[in-house]
Amino acid sequence: MAPQLSEGAAPSPPALAPRQSWLTRLKDGLRKTGSSLTSVFAGTRIDEALYEELESALLMADAGVAATEHLLGELKQRVKRSGVSEPAALKGLLADALADLLKPLEQPLVIGQHQPTVIMVAGVNGAGKTTSIGKLTHHLADSGASVLLAAADTFRAAAREQLMVWAERNTVEIVSQADGDPAAVSFDAVAAGKARGKDVVLVDTAGRLPTQLHLMEELKKIKRVITKADPQAPDEVLLVIDGNTGQNALAQVKAFDEALQLTGLIVTKLDGTAKGGVLAAIALWARQRQAQHPDWRAVPVYFIGVGEKLEDLETFNAREFAQALLN
Repeated sequence: MAPQLSEGAAPSPPALAPRQSWLTRLKDGLRKTGSSLTSVFAGTRIDEALYEELESALLMADAGVAATEHLLGELKQRVKRSGVSEPAALKGLLADALADLLKPLEQPLVIGQHQPTVIMVAGVNGAGKTTSIGKLTHHLADSGASVLLAAADTFRAAAREQLMVWAERNTVEIVSQADGDPAAVSFDAVAAGKARGKDVVLVDTAGRLPTQLHLMEELKKIKRVITKADPQAPDEVLLVIDGNTGQNALAQVKAFDEALQLTGLIVTKLDGTAKGGVLAAIALWARQRQAQHPDWRAVPVYFIGVGEKLEDLETFNAREFAQALLN
């Protein structure tokens, strides 16, 4: 996996074997969610009882009421157009409907339009934010980008130490201050990134709940100060969410978007969750948000994760996800 570079040719696509290995892990990770959905198609006839059972399964998978209604409406139209009569055939039609709903979330992370490309990363404690930053650093560096990390999660010493380990592991520079002000660390990192000619500056901000209003204000301050260091920055404002939290993850997306105007998501811990349907809810929210704010940037899912290893964070592909979910 590699981010898309804005200048010149994009990096060569990854070999088939690693991607196939990733797809196997994705299918395994989504098996808990998918099993409750696919069991619906074991019946003998397509009727209202089957649709009601599928509705319950989608709701249990945390697709949410709105996305569930959308998918069921789409599925019924596709059944009518195709003329299928066997429940087993519905699985492929549902995968198509889900892939179409998720497709707008499938966008590449573009770096290189500005130097440095400044990426601010937020998320609640426990979502896998700092680990995701470490994995993203690896992939950026692996694609040839020079990366500078900013340890702006100064409220938690362990987070700073964890980021320093990732910096050492990836052989990249880091700006860190013990007990420093998060906004000041962010400012210094962006200034250093410009002075040292770095391609990317990744800013790790403190984990917090969206209900902690004073801490959300601190996030807004960090974003403002980053803009003072570089008027076009931040280029990206990413939120890391835990796929295990289902509809609570969607609530986090809405709250952080209201505060920061997000530009992308990283969804972690999809392995073993029964709530993988939340991506459908996020996709429908993203569609409605775009209709309400056509001048705002979209909020794609840049990466999804199904484990702790470096190779367990990959670019999001709508059809792959839909097929893995309904395998």
